[in-house]
Amino acid sequence: MTTATAKPTGLEGVTAGDTSICQVEQTSLIYRGYEIADLAANATFEEVAFLLLEGHKPSEHELGLFKSQLVSERMIPAEVTAWLKTAVPALKAGHAVPMDVLRTAVSMLGHADPRCQDVDAESNLRKSIRLTAKIPTIIGQMQRFLDGHAPVEPETGGDPSLSHAANLLYQMTGEKPGAEAEKVMDVSLILYAEHDFNASTFASRVIAGTLSDLHGAVTGAIAALKGPLHGGANEAAMEMLAEIRRDIGPENDNKKITDWMHRAFAEKRKLMGFGHRVYKNGDHRAGILHDLGRKAAETRGHEFIRLFELGETVQKIMLDEKTIHPNVDFPCGMTYFTLGIPVPQYTPIFVASRITGWCAHVMEQHANNRLIRPRASYSGPELRQWNGS
Repeated sequence: MTTATAKPTGLEGVTAGDTSICQVEQTSLIYRGYEIADLAANATFEEVAFLLLEGHKPSEHELGLFKSQLVSERMIPAEVTAWLKTAVPALKAGHAVPMDVLRTAVSMLGHADPRCQDVDAESNLRKSIRLTAKIPTIIGQMQRFLDGHAPVEPETGGDPSLSHAANLLYQMTGEKPGAEAEKVMDVSLILYAEHDFNASTFASRVIAGTLSDLHGAVTGAIAALKGPLHGGANEAAMEMLAEIRRDIGPENDNKKITDWMHRAFAEKRKLMGFGHRVYKNGDHRAGILHDLGRKAAETRGHEFIRLFELGETVQKIMLDEKTIHPNVDFPCGMTYFTLGIPVPQYTPIFVASRITGWCAHVMEQHANNRLIRPRASYSGPELRQWNGS
């Protein structure tokens, strides 16, 4: 007698293909042979972006050329800027969220790219660099319009002298960030850049597997990342902390925090920013970003320190009572809040980072393609006749 084997739900534990881009293990996260803590401590986002897209660590000359290419491609077409402005009423009314607007803007960029339909390696690399450069400009201009201001230096997509991370903050706020804020943003972009066959990356590979174009694959990836069970978790984590703060009052009372958490447990609420499909013993990225964010909070003052203290108490309760560790989205919410970034832009900033991983995977899929077409296990009714009883 044979015993039925349980089918994995959500493809959990299923190996769907090979990749040379990223290795995710319980004990490590590695981008093309380099461990994430090493990259966070010693590399810049531009260097990591080159590593992911080109496949090797850049030489000084290669890095200089790559940075120049990124700077030269920051400007977005005037029609995209005009559309971002027209999207503001829908954003303010709640009919759309920034991820919707970003998704459409990226799709529009495809119409303006003369190589949009080409899927050869050279065309894909050029498009990858363009998207990496332009997505922060889209985010920045969207936020400026929401705040009632004109875009920052639209003719150049910001300040050519600023790094990728610093220019992203500058385009959103109109103020050039200090060294600490620039560093925090730079590291957060590194931490979010790649993560093997996660939901959005796998979506991009499925689309690329049909030999569809890179812009189409990235547009699909943005749609997948939008969901609160994936990229939207950083926004949901911050909203949860804001809810706790409203319920318990301005000061951190450990008993009130514990009571709030116990009510959430009793109601079986899903607490965002905790747990991970792969990392059962903790997300390697979470501690790195938490430490940087905590340091930035200490610079900014009591309100931000108090937020991190609240987060640390919540983390301890989750670990002590549920044995569940925070993932990178939990400190991300607190860190971006400390940098003054509006919560609805947290996931678009995730896109500004993960675009490098997506593009690397699309190029890898196109280079050694086989249509991704799994089978389903049918669970519907038995065969029946349309004109039967």
